[in-house]
Amino acid sequence: MKTTFSPQQTADFCLSLSMLLHAGIGTGDAVALMAEEDSSLHSMTALLDEGVTLSDAMRQSGLPNYAWSLTEVGERTGRTEEALAALSTYYENRVRLQKRVRSAVLYPAVMLAVMLVVIGVLLVRVLPIFDSVYASLGGRLTGAAGGLLVVGKWLDGAMPVLWVILALAVAAAAVFSLAEPLRAKVTLFWRTKFGDKGINKKLGAARLAQALAMGLSSGLPVEEAVELAAKLSEGAAKERCVDCQKRLGDGAGISLAFKESGVLPAAACRLLELGQRSGSVDVSMEKIANDLTEEGETALDELVSRVEPTLVLVCSVLVGLILLSVMLPLMNIMAAIG
Repeated sequence: MKTTFSPQQTADFCLSLSMLLHAGIGTGDAVALMAEEDSSLHSMTALLDEGVTLSDAMRQSGLPNYAWSLTEVGERTGRTEEALAALSTYYENRVRLQKRVRSAVLYPAVMLAVMLVVIGVLLVRVLPIFDSVYASLGGRLTGAAGGLLVVGKWLDGAMPVLWVILALAVAAAAVFSLAEPLRAKVTLFWRTKFGDKGINKKLGAARLAQALAMGLSSGLPVEEAVELAAKLSEGAAKERCVDCQKRLGDGAGISLAFKESGVLPAAACRLLELGQRSGSVDVSMEKIANDLTEEGETALDELVSRVEPTLVLVCSVLVGLILLSVMLPLMNIMAAIG
């Protein structure tokens, strides 16, 4: 049965195999050693024993397309070890970036949920108590407090439906987190529709630069590195890669092709041009990838740092308004009685 490798599993596989190859162990023996700890590699071991190449065995065993494609390039150029090491670095960076994005989304979502629960408790449970107090004093909640009381009563009546909706939402979230194919399709749709705007665009440019750096460090020509990197892109980013390929095929310079196609920012293209003049395009691309990754993560952190105080401020203001709308009239009544 074909196994689907996650980015973390792919990174671990490539790192372990590159280390074993560096130690002078043959490919078949290295994979066999790894299969003793990971049963999912038994099929790959059998394929290698049959004389299949490493890249083809990786393809048939379920590793990502980019992993086995770059391994195939490494086999052709005699740099399999370097290709595997570059793949390990790429997928480790990808996993780290995914964790940053996940935490950046999860934390504000949890805060928003807590805020809604607090406001819901005030509307459904606390306001009716104040309404009873007003009734005992011969009055009733009016104005904003009265409107909030009506909202609270509506929420209380709709609570069974809201619980059903919440249960469905939790079930959908569980299915989304456990079903890898569904998550991949949703992620692909999101990147295709919204992946070329704002922070998503910066993070996408960072991933693309990482893929280009990995291809160049593995001995791949620039044109083929762009072609392989295009396989990791969707939507407008993929179109830019195709345009860059066309410009390179027409004889345009590397930095000019990347700049005019919009694959890399202008500042990155200037650094790439310096690398081209010094004969170190791969080193320049790796520096660009690191800079773009840091820039994307910084933008992500800045967004989270703005969202957190905004949510706290909104929650505080709403809770304060609810309590003030109830307490101020009550204070007037108590002052009149006193």
